[in-house]
Amino acid sequence: MATRLIALAILCLSLLPVANLIPGGESDPEYAARLLDWGYGLALCAGVGALAAYVARIRARDRGQDRRKDGSHDPDQAPGQSGTTPPAPGAAHAAGFAGRRFLAGATLASFAVYLAIARVVFSGRPLLIDEIVQVLQARWYAAGMLAVPAPPLREFFSILHLVDLGDIVYSQFPAGGPAMLALGSLVGAEWIVGPVAGALSVLLFGLLLRRLEPDATAGWHRGAVALFALAPFAAFMFGSHMNHATALAWLLVATVALANATATRDAHPGWGLLAGLGLGVASTIRPVDAAAFALPAAAWLAWRARAGGRPLAGLLLSGVGVALPMAALFWVNARTTGSATLFGYDLLWGAGHGLGFHQSPWGPLHTPARGLELVSLNFTRLSVYLFETPFPALLPAAVALWLAGPLRGLDRYLLVSAGLVVTGYWAYWHDGFYLGPRFMVPLIPVLVLWSARMPRAMDARMAATGRVGWPSAAGLRLALRTALGVGAAYAVVTIAMVRAPQYRNGMTSMRVDVATSAGAHGVRDALVLVKESWGAQLMIRMWAAGISRSDAEVLYRNADACKLELALEAIEREGVRGADARARLVPLRADSARLVKSDRSPDYTERMLPGHPYAAVCESRIASDQAGFSHYAPFRLVRDSNVYARWLPGREDEISAAFPGRPVYLLQRAGTGVEAPPVWTRLR
Repeated sequence: MATRLIALAILCLSLLPVANLIPGGESDPEYAARLLDWGYGLALCAGVGALAAYVARIRARDRGQDRRKDGSHDPDQAPGQSGTTPPAPGAAHAAGFAGRRFLAGATLASFAVYLAIARVVFSGRPLLIDEIVQVLQARWYAAGMLAVPAPPLREFFSILHLVDLGDIVYSQFPAGGPAMLALGSLVGAEWIVGPVAGALSVLLFGLLLRRLEPDATAGWHRGAVALFALAPFAAFMFGSHMNHATALAWLLVATVALANATATRDAHPGWGLLAGLGLGVASTIRPVDAAAFALPAAAWLAWRARAGGRPLAGLLLSGVGVALPMAALFWVNARTTGSATLFGYDLLWGAGHGLGFHQSPWGPLHTPARGLELVSLNFTRLSVYLFETPFPALLPAAVALWLAGPLRGLDRYLLVSAGLVVTGYWAYWHDGFYLGPRFMVPLIPVLVLWSARMPRAMDARMAATGRVGWPSAAGLRLALRTALGVGAAYAVVTIAMVRAPQYRNGMTSMRVDVATSAGAHGVRDALVLVKESWGAQLMIRMWAAGISRSDAEVLYRNADACKLELALEAIEREGVRGADARARLVPLRADSARLVKSDRSPDYTERMLPGHPYAAVCESRIASDQAGFSHYAPFRLVRDSNVYARWLPGREDEISAAFPGRPVYLLQRAGTGVEAPPVWTRLR
């Protein structure tokens, strides 16, 4: 009954326009087009499957008629025999060896695939601001530093998600993610960490399947491992610098260890220690994900430990395993934020950053209804990005759950953990979309497992009903497998022709090889001022005026850019800062309901009030944007002899005085096209 309720919830959240049905809040503008595509895709796959079954039936009928005419029978099968032979001695050992060999090969092959994605699709570079900041922190860790001193003119160097409120600068993210990337920093290749985590995840998933499906055939195990390794959502995430990859690997370490710790009453207590270590390290990377897996694990181990003995020892050791990484995390927090339990993002954005239903740091009020909208969006996107099939990707998992029989304890653990992940992000305000619904990455092993189970579940149901006639059970099996094969072929084409090029050609400004370009233009030992968009400069100027990150974000999203420019000029001219500066800017939000995204600037994040005339200074800012600009954040990672700072118009002398003796260059892009090259201009 419980699995059927889960199946219904998955179908409702992924197929119904929940976000569009709830007034206000988030919406899904692509729902109608997606539903139409799924309708065509289902019709295509089902039609080809039915055709394959029909052709097979006709051929079988013709062969039967031929055999009846010549009186022949199957020479390999005597009457009344099944055609099977008992396994030879040692066959089980040979099958186990072959399974281990396949899993080793799949691990190495997946590592090669993820490496190719990292280098070819993502250029071996961090592209999202989350990745950039964590790589920057990883390099500080690799150099033996938890933080670096704050520069005197910090507004020239500040970037989003970097905590620079005091005398030191460090990443807002928990220490575990950058610590994983620091292993790559030690060899000058942070991009290799994601593929390593992905390959390890494939290996661990294969080991987990042996506990989850010990009676399945070797072919099924191989197919399930391949499905996990090649699931597009997982593969692209493993090719990135995102901390979801390393967090998933450690969660799988914990799950495999937990599976072994709970397999028998005499299981070695060391499995409990390993399970705790996996959960502890995961908690230093993504605390919400780790908590979702840790709570049911602790309850399970505690239940088993009630009679004492080895299970009790395993429970105690699991606590030790969790405590060790957490102690390291608390120590890093104490040395950076000043409190062991205070994370960088809470210090930077305020209490509204955490879980719960309250005002979010970026403005919207996060309510249970809005949380449901975000959950629905995540599931709808999972139905696209998980497998890239022409039909809803969650449909096979939902069907398998509907048809499921009694569950093993490990299955119940995974479903409860997955439910807690969804619950956690229902109470989280941010819509984390990058390469897919990235907050749902911990669900990938569970969804792949149940998707792989769907054909077996259908076979078992048809065998139980004893179906005869047309379509026969054999015909239905052939139709199902053909339909799934068509969906897989469609997914391969989609990935090769749509998704991979989309990722490869996106965020081009983050991929520029600045060091090579600087060397080619003879720019060495210089101070390089990077020209950003008008909107980015407005944000930084609010930070420089002592306005908090949260207040600056709300003001930027809810005020006309030109009105904000004029108000900031007055504030800077009069030297107003902090609460007084905020009080001067808050009235600009009065027209927030009438604002639209700017249709004049290439920076679509800028807001404008329709019909409101722009002052001359605003027109010049728009013209400057149209001439081309760059994003400053990736320049923090450039390693050459130059110093890269943000260009703030009118303050060139101020920043150049901080770096005497260096020639000064202005760097911008030659236009707004995706292939616009960087332009280096020497300033006097």
